Amino acid sequence: MDVDGGPKPVLVPEAPPPVLIGNSGDVGWEYGKYCDPTNKSKIKCNFCGHISTGGIFRFKQHVANMDNSVIGCNKATPEAIADCKNHFQCTEETKSKKRQHEQDLRDDVHITSATSHGTAIEDVCVGSSSSEPNKLGPMDRYVHPIDGKSSKEEALRQLSMNKALFKERVHEASQYVARWVYTHAIPFNALDNDEFRKMCEAIGKFGPGYEPPSQYELREKLLSEEYARTKSLLDDHEKQKMKLGCTIMTDAWTDMKRRSIMNLCMHCSGRTLFIRSEETSNVSHTAEVIFELLDKAIEELGPAHVMQVCTDNASNNMGAKKLLLEMRPKIFWSSCATHTINLMLQGIGNIKRFKTIVDQEKNVTIFIYVHHKTLAHMRKCTKRRDIIRLGVTRFASNFLILQSMVEKRVALRAMVVDRAWEEMPIVKSKKVKDTTATLMDANFWKGVTICIKVFEPLVILLRLADGDVKPSMAWLYGEMLKAKIKIKEAFGNQEKMYKETISIVEKKLKGRLDTPLHKTAYLLNPHYTYANTDIFEDTDMTVAFMQCAEQYFGDDYASLAHVVNDEMPLYEKMEGPFKKKLATSCERADYNPVGWWKLYGTEVPKLQKMVMRILSLTSSSSGCERNWSIYEMNHTKRRNRLTTDRLNNMVYVQFNTRMMSKKQRLMDKKKADSLLSSDASEAQGWLFEGGDDHALAVFRDEEDGDQGVHPATGIPYDVLGEAMGTQDQLQLRRSARVNMRDLEEEEFISDKEDVLEEDDIEYEGDDEY
Repeated sequence: MDVDGGPKPVLVPEAPPPVLIGNSGDVGWEYGKYCDPTNKSKIKCNFCGHISTGGIFRFKQHVANMDNSVIGCNKATPEAIADCKNHFQCTEETKSKKRQHEQDLRDDVHITSATSHGTAIEDVCVGSSSSEPNKLGPMDRYVHPIDGKSSKEEALRQLSMNKALFKERVHEASQYVARWVYTHAIPFNALDNDEFRKMCEAIGKFGPGYEPPSQYELREKLLSEEYARTKSLLDDHEKQKMKLGCTIMTDAWTDMKRRSIMNLCMHCSGRTLFIRSEETSNVSHTAEVIFELLDKAIEELGPAHVMQVCTDNASNNMGAKKLLLEMRPKIFWSSCATHTINLMLQGIGNIKRFKTIVDQEKNVTIFIYVHHKTLAHMRKCTKRRDIIRLGVTRFASNFLILQSMVEKRVALRAMVVDRAWEEMPIVKSKKVKDTTATLMDANFWKGVTICIKVFEPLVILLRLADGDVKPSMAWLYGEMLKAKIKIKEAFGNQEKMYKETISIVEKKLKGRLDTPLHKTAYLLNPHYTYANTDIFEDTDMTVAFMQCAEQYFGDDYASLAHVVNDEMPLYEKMEGPFKKKLATSCERADYNPVGWWKLYGTEVPKLQKMVMRILSLTSSSSGCERNWSIYEMNHTKRRNRLTTDRLNNMVYVQFNTRMMSKKQRLMDKKKADSLLSSDASEAQGWLFEGGDDHALAVFRDEEDGDQGVHPATGIPYDVLGEAMGTQDQLQLRRSARVNMRDLEEEEFISDKEDVLEEDDIEYEGDDEY
């Protein structure tokens, strides 16, 4: 390749040694390896040298010495044997749970049996001579009726025919499901849920002749019934709400018809629930309007049960905060931690040394993904693994993609020195040379590593605040202090290096995540205080606790004095039940501080109740913002005539059902990264130039700019601008070829197709039938 006019030899790195282990992460690869990378079935034991020919499963049986059909290893260590046996046991338990779950789903479907003169008609299985249509049950997959008079050969032949018949009938039924999916563009993942399985089971139990519900039934009676059923499933939250209190979260959204909708959600016991939405198109989002909506929600939930309100730091929300504290002084108001941490990441990302690295990586990914040949070559070199990982926010995407590129560093560098890369038609363009130079530059990769080390502590904090795995108020302030220490360590503890970064963190932190409520939660979490008793000597912590206790108890001075003077000293001095050895061993980060206080705080009942309610709070309102995507799914171009009430009911059912399913997955230990997303909206800056301007979640800090209010009306200027449609007027006219969201939303029509006018589209509205 000619660089700077002179030919220079291309340095081709030595070919890496062949990989002799699989990339599945299976425990068996710790004790064996491939004999030949091209033959995946032969695996050699590291202990005895035996070659297993049945893949990794048979090899683990060899190591575990647990199957007579496989030669056992006589040199395997006890640890290796135990690991392989535990793996088999866990696999069997997983399969058993899956089978039990499928059976529970079937048992949960109840269809009234058809009756004839008061007598139930029995179901007919395969092979029956009845004139009724044949019906298949779950046992027909394994057991089939056989004529008792037939010979052994005939019985086996009949069994084989029944088995083939079952598979054929399943396939024929699946064809109808697939036809419906393909014709109406149903997402494939819509079929991967328990509700779809229950629907199929219910239709199967009903039998032939089932008539699906009409549109009118779906929007009226059935929607109301499902709304009531979902509400009844949330009754257990009423008990938790009365015991531990709850948080009200609010956020605004504008639909496709420019209707302004205010979402109200409740967080209780680690779960976010949708309360309702209010259409506010006819009013401006002033502090008074927001306060009235919140006050109404507080009255509905019960003022005694609402512990805090959590929103972002918009000026109208801060105005509502002042009004609420005047009317309800015992309710706390907190800033959204997710919003604040994203502002920290945004500020740090704008520092020149970090912005340069991120921009360089964006240029690389944009060039690779905008050309189909470079994209195909990259996927070939990375074994079909993309370097772009989609995040829930732009800054989460930045970190995930930086992390992904470091993981694929070797493959990316090998990609740009490969002969196929050199033979591409665009090889002489400046962008190719820049991409090659960037990926081969050692200083670039060093900068990427520094970026990850600086961003990672805040990203971990973001996962905590946004994950809904556990109430985050108990952990937020303590983990923020740890994050600041880790950021300093990333710069080698050199003040001149970390000063600018730490100043950004502290600026965003002040008044938002260091309030008396946050500090009190930190002080009352024994995970921190019992590990470092000097925290009790910190004057700031004492003052914060006093302020928080005064706001919590209000005019109840007797209870306040008893907690401060009598009960709190027992906790500080580790006296009474707090001096037990088990009480002081709470170093594990996965322990439950609320459960700890429930167990050991019996002798300090008033303090116990206050602490349990504080430590059960969330620190983020991001759960309310997740309603945006659900609103967009329910309020599409064909369904934009739905009334707000019906839209509210549909979102109530869908959002709360998803939250209950998510909670169940967490209970089943099926954890997922809360920062990952299936939507490319927040990663478009890595796909085409100027893509960051089209992110859905925009994080603004009113302290960093002119966010004033109109002097006559008191309405924030950003609210006036939204009402005037300034965003629509200034929106960039970008090419649909490079915008993934446009590609998903628009339909491209060829010259031979008839263009549908808007009047020809059959909209789903609310007209009565």
